[in-house]
Amino acid sequence: MFERHIQALLRDELQHSPAVALLGPRQVGKTTLALEVARSRTSVYLDLESERDRAKLAQPELYLAGHLDKLVILDEVHRTPELFPVLRGLIDQARRQKRRSGLYLLLGSASLDLLKQSGESLAGRIAYLELGPLLLSETGTEQPDKLWLRGGFPESLQALSDARSLRWRQNFIRAYLERDIPLFASRIAADTLRRFWTMLAHAQGSLLNVAQLARNLGVDAKTAHTYLDLFCALLLVRRLPPWHSNAGKRLVKSPKVYVRDSGLVHALLDIENTDALLSHMVVGASWEGFVIENLLAHASPQAQGYFYRSSAGAEIDLLLHWPDGSLWAIEIKRSLAPKLERGFHIACDDLKPQRKLVIYPGDEAIPLAADIMALPLAAACTALTLKS
Repeated sequence: MFERHIQALLRDELQHSPAVALLGPRQVGKTTLALEVARSRTSVYLDLESERDRAKLAQPELYLAGHLDKLVILDEVHRTPELFPVLRGLIDQARRQKRRSGLYLLLGSASLDLLKQSGESLAGRIAYLELGPLLLSETGTEQPDKLWLRGGFPESLQALSDARSLRWRQNFIRAYLERDIPLFASRIAADTLRRFWTMLAHAQGSLLNVAQLARNLGVDAKTAHTYLDLFCALLLVRRLPPWHSNAGKRLVKSPKVYVRDSGLVHALLDIENTDALLSHMVVGASWEGFVIENLLAHASPQAQGYFYRSSAGAEIDLLLHWPDGSLWAIEIKRSLAPKLERGFHIACDDLKPQRKLVIYPGDEAIPLAADIMALPLAAACTALTLKS
């Protein structure tokens, strides 16, 4: 089992919250992590995709009331939204018995229904955590290019060959389109969503142009927005918002769009191995998205990620806004000899960030200027963890 970065935070939330929702795509390791955390306490695990386990909840009040002294893990809980009012009543009952934390761990493959239902029924009683694909700090820094190529889904990363890894990801994409997404959007054809997902992979790291996506797909802009919202809610796509607090500049207002797992980017574009990736036009954008996902996962949950771009050409790939109000400006370069462009310096003059970093695929820290440091990805993740 991989030691997950979020494990300590999950244990802490269970010590302080009656219910914790652990959200993430399928096959990302939520169940494995939940069972590992549950080993230290008395627990009950129910898989709500199992007919046998769902049958136990035919009378949920009776069954769950008999387990108020245990941590109850409900896997794929978005399949039974009718449980949330029941959980609310049981949490309140447990509170009257002086049991205020560690009652329920809810696992969900999407934020869509889960956030809606739990927001309506469990307000003030639930904490939310997100588990993404494996990070560089969780897999070891010996083979970062393998993690970048194959992505962070454990089965894909640990496949016996690049070809088997690609086949796993292709099957994963097909299963999502044909089985999982219809739970949330049954009226959308799988072929249409595959084309849209592939378009997003081609547009990795680009400014979002919904009108162009809609034209290419043959639908209206509202429909394209609906598709994008769906993939974001399934935690498969990220919209990175633009920084907009500099009133004295004309700033780009469209977000950037990223398929969150680099392995899925490569599977959607049929990129099998490192040689094919390095010769593909998506290589720079793929590396950028891979770095951004690792950095955001290591930043404080309260830190907000943005990019900065002005009409005058000032640009920063990732701008981290910390809870104390400070800014970190981060540029991402797929080069062993990174060089900063004039736009980065202009942007830093505009924003006055506390730290200026360049992330590059080398092995050591290199000063590029008196106040600018080039760091390997692993070192940058460590710096963000220390700041958090």
